[in-house]
Amino acid sequence: MIIRETYLKKLRQLKDQNIIKVVTGIRRSGKSTLLEAFKNELTANGVSPRNIIFLNFEERENLHLTDWTVLYDEIIKKIKTDKKHYVFLDEVQLVNDFEKLINSLFTKKHIDLYVTGSNAYLLSSELATLLTGRYIAINIQPYSFKEYALAYNEEKNIDRLFRKYINASSFPEAVTLAQSSENLSNDYLQSIYDTVIIKDIAQRYKLRNIHNLHRVISFVFDSVGSFISPTNIATELNKNSQKKISHNTIIKYLDFLTKSYILYTASRFDIKGKELLTTNEKYYLVDLGLRNITATNKHDADLGHKLENVVYFELLRRGGKVYAGKNKDKEIDFVVHKSNNEREYYQVAFTVNDEKTYKREISAFSNIKDNYPKYLLTLDFDITNIDGIQKMNVIDWLLNE
Repeated sequence: MIIRETYLKKLRQLKDQNIIKVVTGIRRSGKSTLLEAFKNELTANGVSPRNIIFLNFEERENLHLTDWTVLYDEIIKKIKTDKKHYVFLDEVQLVNDFEKLINSLFTKKHIDLYVTGSNAYLLSSELATLLTGRYIAINIQPYSFKEYALAYNEEKNIDRLFRKYINASSFPEAVTLAQSSENLSNDYLQSIYDTVIIKDIAQRYKLRNIHNLHRVISFVFDSVGSFISPTNIATELNKNSQKKISHNTIIKYLDFLTKSYILYTASRFDIKGKELLTTNEKYYLVDLGLRNITATNKHDADLGHKLENVVYFELLRRGGKVYAGKNKDKEIDFVVHKSNNEREYYQVAFTVNDEKTYKREISAFSNIKDNYPKYLLTLDFDITNIDGIQKMNVIDWLLNE
């Protein structure tokens, strides 16, 4: 089993703090496994198993506990002493009125509470209002490249492994299956896609035209790393099509896709004006293997944008808010606002070996007058500093925080 150290570290820091730990992320990204690993750490460090309550509401034996009052009474009944008890509620959104359950448990000072959920409804619901300032969300994604490399520790050709990473799935179970059968891995990935699209989106929001949803998904998957808007999506999809799709429908679909954690957004940030721009956003896909589900994707195609997708999620893991930057008439791939009010700037390119690409990527940093770090990440092997811009090999950057 791959230890998800990035997320475990956060849970260790939050242990026994008077705050609810909410672990979110797309289905099958490893939330349950993360909680299991943390639970095992607790027992290894001397916490009695009697002081740990772990319930997964996707399991058959817990279906009778989906009424929040019944569940609350069951949990309280298991707490025999005033010693600290650790309560883990996995896929808690399946419990009716789960907000009331969480709020009631949180009032008990000897309970340290951890919950997971597979869609943003968990935090866009009444819970966020009810518990403002009393929870911290930890958003978990499929394997980083560093974790992926640990899963393939016998592969010595790291460049070949990285090429596989940006073309295949990094869902933990899909990676395990791929080591014995690519077909099994692809079937598993298809099942995740179908579950998220049908169960988390179509059924939840009572959509009647799933065909249009698939059309929007296919378009956005093919546009990873490009600036798009509901207007230009509608314009493209309505060309030569009998079935028109409205601007407002596309806005709703994009919202559903981000709430299910299949898509993440990077809003535009004007570096000179120091403000967010409302026109156009970039969308990034939580797992690049999901592009293989759509008919238009080609293996080993669009590698520049796939590379950008990988960097986006690594920046999220390392902390801070990630934006797409605008610098006058130039675009900066990423502007990262760190918690200490500092910034980092990133340009991402597959290679800058030709002069034209090199000048284009470097010129994007021109006229940025502050002294915050500037990085150019490529698959080239040279590491140089160009007028304060640090050029780095992206694989080295991913493997060495």
